[in-house]
Amino acid sequence: MNIYQKKTYWKWYLAAAAVFIVSITLWYTKSLADRLSAREDQQAQQFAEALRNLAKTSMDEGQQGCECDVELHRLVITQNTTVPAVLLDEGWNIIEYRNIGDPSSVLDTSLIRKELGRMAAVWSDTIEVSVPPFFRNYLVYSRSNLLTWLRWYPYIQLLLIGAFISVGYIGFSASRKAQENRVWLGMAKETAHQLGTPITAIMGWIEAIRATNETDATTLEMLDELNKDVIRLELVSDRFSKIGSQPELTPENLYLALERNREYMQRRSPRKVTYHFPNPAQEPAIHVLTNAHLFDWVIENLIRNSIDAMESGVGEIRADVMQDGKYAIIEITDSGKGIPIGKHKTIFKPGYSTKTRGWGLGLSLSKRIVEQYHNGKIAVKRSEPGKGATFSIRLPLAPEKV
Repeated sequence: MNIYQKKTYWKWYLAAAAVFIVSITLWYTKSLADRLSAREDQQAQQFAEALRNLAKTSMDEGQQGCECDVELHRLVITQNTTVPAVLLDEGWNIIEYRNIGDPSSVLDTSLIRKELGRMAAVWSDTIEVSVPPFFRNYLVYSRSNLLTWLRWYPYIQLLLIGAFISVGYIGFSASRKAQENRVWLGMAKETAHQLGTPITAIMGWIEAIRATNETDATTLEMLDELNKDVIRLELVSDRFSKIGSQPELTPENLYLALERNREYMQRRSPRKVTYHFPNPAQEPAIHVLTNAHLFDWVIENLIRNSIDAMESGVGEIRADVMQDGKYAIIEITDSGKGIPIGKHKTIFKPGYSTKTRGWGLGLSLSKRIVEQYHNGKIAVKRSEPGKGATFSIRLPLAPEKV
């Protein structure tokens, strides 16, 4: 169980608030766009009616009964400064146009035709402007640039909000990660300091017992193994003291490193756990830059997790080494209970553990050691519940000596 897993309902409240704000923005912008669209349709109808009445006035000029207000119609036409419009005759020849191109320049027919094609591709409508039975004209109009920008405005706003949230999230994550690193560093240094005193005392007791049992072979053998564990504790203390500082890396043969860890862990594993590790004497050396103390910690963690995943302490652990271009790959495979697909990344987070005891820091520290200190990658390559798991470590090869 992850000790950091808590119900964070505030995140859902924040997400709901964000969705509400975005929805209101979209609705309000759409409402404005619809109102402006209706207003432009009305303006186009008035424009067409003014053109129609002007044409009728010119035909009825000199005849009694014409009640058209010419100045009013011309005012309606000139006040259209936003809606793109083109007046065409019955043969679709251009008569005049409004709000297309630069108002100070005169456009040729080809450019206006091209604009008509663009208007038709985006959106356009046609109003018949005719004075039967003399002629039949058509007014083609489209949406104004203002309305086009207004329809795009919500998406631009969403993009800016998304960018702002992304920058804020990245900054917050970086700050939180820096704070976590300081906590890790403090905890590691304090652990190394606390281990120093009992390690020294245990070493003293070992030597005292050895002095009083110099002729007891069994006791001496037990003391030798106990001394190895104490030395291992010293290594653990040294590892913790190196957390937070850049360790020194030296070339090492991966096969020898794996064999060293297998030999140590196998003597401390259940007898029914079988190890299948490559024999260094039978394999061509593959060298990578490692800090032996920290790298051993990674391999130990993977082997220990494999043992913990086995039912009743029965199973197999296999190690394979291969080369891929400028990288070496180590795969540790076990026959344990496996890892669910949804947990392949979660297991590397601090605090995640399937055991009732423990802090859930082993794999998190392993990831930190491999990726931050050795410029490598560690991941779950494959796993199925009940069929075991395979962890993959990818490390750059050591430069060849000239």
